Amino acid sequence: DVFLGAFDNPLLSPLEDQAVMPLAGLAEHGDRLAFTTDTYVVSPLFFNGGDIGTLAVAGTVNDLAVSGARPLYLSCGVVIEEGLPVETLRRVVASMKRVAAEAGVAIVTGDTKVVERGAADKLFINTAGIGVVPRGVAISAANARPGDVVIVNGTLGDHGTAILIARAQLALESDVPSDCQPLYSLVAAMLAACPDIHCLRDATRGGVATVLNEFAESSQVAIRIDETSLPLREDVKGACEILGLDPLYLANEGKLVAIVAPEAAPRVLAAMRAHPAGRGSAVIGQVAEEPRGMVVLRTGFGGDRIVDMLVGEQLPRIC
Repeated sequence: DVFLGAFDNPLLSPLEDQAVMPLAGLAEHGDRLAFTTDTYVVSPLFFNGGDIGTLAVAGTVNDLAVSGARPLYLSCGVVIEEGLPVETLRRVVASMKRVAAEAGVAIVTGDTKVVERGAADKLFINTAGIGVVPRGVAISAANARPGDVVIVNGTLGDHGTAILIARAQLALESDVPSDCQPLYSLVAAMLAACPDIHCLRDATRGGVATVLNEFAESSQVAIRIDETSLPLREDVKGACEILGLDPLYLANEGKLVAIVAPEAAPRVLAAMRAHPAGRGSAVIGQVAEEPRGMVVLRTGFGGDRIVDMLVGEQLPRIC
């Protein structure tokens, strides 16, 4: 009643132990399969701008999209704590249905488990996704080159701040919405402007700082960013000042970091700004040769500081 009523499609409706899709249909979109999985345990289940269902679909779609893949199919596994109101489950599933339709993916197989009260916190969701990478697209964290430009698609740290507020850990006069959204259509627009995007990753747990460190380490380059160029909401800035947090490490659920060749940067930036998910796109830095494997921030006071990889979890249960 709950899941089939929302997710019904030709691959799901036979209700076999697996979804079977023709390989010819996959090959129409490219020559390589992309496969990912993630598990969502966010607390609380509902927050400004989304819920655990929104995260479960958008997060897995985005993990496929940043490889350049077109997301096609998702699985949905849920672990439900005994006593969860069915209406709560319906709300979450309705969000999953809406975001899947927005992203152009089908939820084709799944599983449900109910555990004793106290064995889980209300609801956990696992989604795995399959997509196809177009021929000629070769995005990798190891592709950054000196002179390349670093671009983000909007304000940073919105999701992490939204979760803090939803937990009543932070009282702000204005309510910061999560940025949770599927990004495939934005990535498609970027690839249309420049098929040779060097690096691309969504900045979820660990934020932009973690993504940039992964790029710098994999490519053995330095990445230099400018604090004054970082797009930040005033509310997020205020939250970080109050709690002593760095917005570069706050989680995002609808933001990506791209590294492109300098000659392609104007085209990519224009394509991003023309898309609803990229209107706030900005150049935040550049790739350099030294110091290899490190990220360096030019502060608003004109000095430099090293931006290290985040150790541990700054905020638990954010996704």
